[in-house]
This record gives sequence, C-alpha cells and structure tokens, in this order.
Amino acid sequence: MRALIQRVTDASVTVDGQIIGEIGPGLLILICAMDSDDDGASARMAAKISKLRIFADDAGKMNLSLADTHKTALIVSQFTLAGDTSRGNRPGFSAAAAPDVARAAYETFIADMNALGIATQTGRFGADMAVRLTNDGPVTLWLEV
Repeated sequence: MRALIQRVTDASVTVDGQIIGEIGPGLLILICAMDSDDDGASARMAAKISKLRIFADDAGKMNLSLADTHKTALIVSQFTLAGDTSRGNRPGFSAAAAPDVARAAYETFIADMNALGIATQTGRFGADMAVRLTNDGPVTLWLEV
C-alpha cells in the first residue's frame, strides 16, 4: 500500500460539482492499494499515519500526531500512485491492485482509520474527482508498507 500524505489547513474533494468530503486542519491522504499488498497492509498503514508526529506542539516542534491532535483525515483513492515511468514517458499501472481488490482495500483502510479513533471524510472510489487543498508547511510525505 502506498500513500502520499499532506498536512493541510483545509481540503475538499468534489464529484460532479458537489463537495462530497471536506476537512479543516488535518491530513489529506492519497491512498493506493498495490498488487503486492498482504492482508495486514491497510492496518499497518493506518497505524503508521495515525502516529506520525507531524503536527506542531506548544513549542512549535513537529511532535504531535493525528491521533494526538484529534484532527480529521480526508482519504482519497489514487491508483496513479502505482505509476511506473521507468520504461518511458507513459506511466504503467500494472503494480496497482485490481479495481475490486483496490476498492475493498480502500474501504478497509477507512475502517482501520476510524477504528483508531481518527475522524475521516472520503472521496469516491473510481470517480473523477477534483481535490482542493491548502498544504500546511508544506509538509508532504510518501509512505509505503
């Protein structure tokens, strides 16, 4: 499983002109299920993201996690994170999980985040989405489990 996370002051996802997910301060999580994922990948990714110390404490140090701050996560499926450009200019996506497997992994990841006490908003799997964000910092991290 791969994720690109961005600390944001606000973010939203729109489908067909309607905002379907929106958060204030928190994390935008772009998530991709990979063909090589095992059954525990989602739980490991959720645990890692929820504990990442990337929010400022009272001293201004990045020392607090999403779980510590009770901020919200906007979770958006993004199969293009599996893109491979090593053989030319057109990305290949063969490393991404098949759509039915990816949908289940996406839904499991959301459930895993909720089970950890993280409030979530979501995009819509497989939809053409417009994602808007204000990156805070900027803080952007690439994760793989």
